[in-house]
Amino acid sequence: MDTYTLALKALSALKLGQGYAWPEMESLFKRAASSQPRDWQLPQLACEAVGGELEQAAPAIAAIACAQISIILIDDLLDADPRGEHQTLGLPAAANLAAAFQAAALEVISAKEGIDDPAAKQAAWRSLNQMMLTTAFGQYLDIQNPADEAAYWKVVETKSAPFYGAAFHIGALVGDASIEIAEQLKQLGALYGEIIQIHDDMNDVMAKPANPDWMLGRSPLPILFAQSVDYPERDKFLQLRRVLQSVPDPEALAEAQLILIRCGAISYSLYELTRRHSAAQEMLNGLALCRRTGLELLFEDLIEPVKKLLSTTAVA
Repeated sequence: MDTYTLALKALSALKLGQGYAWPEMESLFKRAASSQPRDWQLPQLACEAVGGELEQAAPAIAAIACAQISIILIDDLLDADPRGEHQTLGLPAAANLAAAFQAAALEVISAKEGIDDPAAKQAAWRSLNQMMLTTAFGQYLDIQNPADEAAYWKVVETKSAPFYGAAFHIGALVGDASIEIAEQLKQLGALYGEIIQIHDDMNDVMAKPANPDWMLGRSPLPILFAQSVDYPERDKFLQLRRVLQSVPDPEALAEAQLILIRCGAISYSLYELTRRHSAAQEMLNGLALCRRTGLELLFEDLIEPVKKLLSTTAVA
């Protein structure tokens, strides 16, 4: 049985409400699973790293899957994302499902098929609760649109890192890891989340056609850098930003992206990403793990897109 089948089985075992069927919730979960999100594999990798097996990771996988669906539903609502589920479900239904999936993340840990060990169950509950509370605060900070780098890193710390930290943490707990090892993996997961955020920011600003960040006036790291530091083309970049907020102009986008490269915004983002990657590698090397290959490959795979991005920017 694979990761996604296990997650579906764990969710199906829940007693929703008074046992009533909820087709919309099940359908949304199945659609999410069909795309095989890599993040759902994180609890499994952490579980296996500490000596556990795939079947042990089932409640952690399902809990993280539900939590992520909830987070994405809320993010899309806050961003008025044209690709969001609320576009087809409607705003009220999407908001309600976000609350339902958040509760399901906790319920799957509590279920009969969930975590047996009381101490591990309690730690997993607390980890999920802390993650969801901190992420909600991070989402609140994010909609303020960080105006400087300090505010940006605060959003990354509160919105992006907690989910990944919890995924590693809960996976280790269901694999019968010690509290100390589980906490260390939580820190490693948080670093992974920071790397993912920076990587996503770079991909978003260099995407064609223009990512919604350009049109909504958001400030991912490269854009924040380009509008904050002093360099000859700064006024031109700010002018192009205003154009892209009003109309999806391909020529303006291409010129703005070239300025991101020339002014050092992409280089700076790569520096921050690789610095965190090095710290994660050092942390991973220091962990006493039974099977580390899965986690090592996970972090190694993060460098490949960076190499491709470097190739793209070199050509540009």
